[in-house]
Amino acid sequence: MSEEMIRCLSVGGVSYSYRRLRQPARITEPVLVLGGALQGMFGWPQMEDHVGPLADVVTADLPGMGSADPLPSGPSIDLVCAAIKGIIDDLDVPRINLFGFSYGAGLAYGCARRFPGRIARLALGGVPAHISEAQKELWRRASDHLAHGDTEAFATLVAEGLMCLDDRRHVAHRKLAYRYVRRSMLHAARNSRHAIDSLRRGISDRPDFSAGLTGIPTLVFSGEHDTVTSPARQRHFASTIPGSRFLTIPDADHWVVLERPQDVADLAARFFTDGPLGSAPALAPVAREREEAPAAGPACA
Repeated sequence: MSEEMIRCLSVGGVSYSYRRLRQPARITEPVLVLGGALQGMFGWPQMEDHVGPLADVVTADLPGMGSADPLPSGPSIDLVCAAIKGIIDDLDVPRINLFGFSYGAGLAYGCARRFPGRIARLALGGVPAHISEAQKELWRRASDHLAHGDTEAFATLVAEGLMCLDDRRHVAHRKLAYRYVRRSMLHAARNSRHAIDSLRRGISDRPDFSAGLTGIPTLVFSGEHDTVTSPARQRHFASTIPGSRFLTIPDADHWVVLERPQDVADLAARFFTDGPLGSAPALAPVAREREEAPAAGPACA
């Protein structure tokens, strides 16, 4: 039975908190989970279920997210990465496993570059390694809707912008996922004090995915129909990390952690315990072939 602990910290005068589910019988380093800009510390039950029996699971309301204080104006990635390092220090462990999805993938990658000695393994999903001008314009429009109080239009626009709605592409639980994402965005728009700032930072405060990384076992995974950053571009990003592995997960788009949550959590549990990835339920034979195949271009326009 895991023991829950919530700790409050501060960095640069900004207060934030993290949640640790302590596993007495752990067999690997703690797993810190970083998600989207509007995701908080209580949004990862699938990771708790699959990774929790093997390791301490750590989630957070980082600066500018959830219950934490707002971020100061200007670039914020250095401060947020410092907050993450503060969590590692407070855990009192030499190293952690780091799981980053979407916005959280950029933060996780930034942390791995800044303090690689503290990261045992790195798993990155839905990596926004390339954002088009059309997508930036969509986020600007969403930000404008929110600033004018039109939360319904905001939620619809963001949900549509983050998902592959092309019926010719099979996405598991598409309608259910769309309703969930839209409802979550609507809730965030009405209740989160960070929503507008998070959108604006997503446009202007972009992580640097070009610098490369060495010495950390890394897994990059993408839904095969990701429309935020195509699997081909994510595969190219993975190729800049020597020794990394890239996997596509079938029947999913950018919201692979929502559409195939148990499979993603199983994949993470295998990777963080040095288990075999090739036999993971998430990977159909076609996906395993793609791991070694040349990039084939975007899966969904």
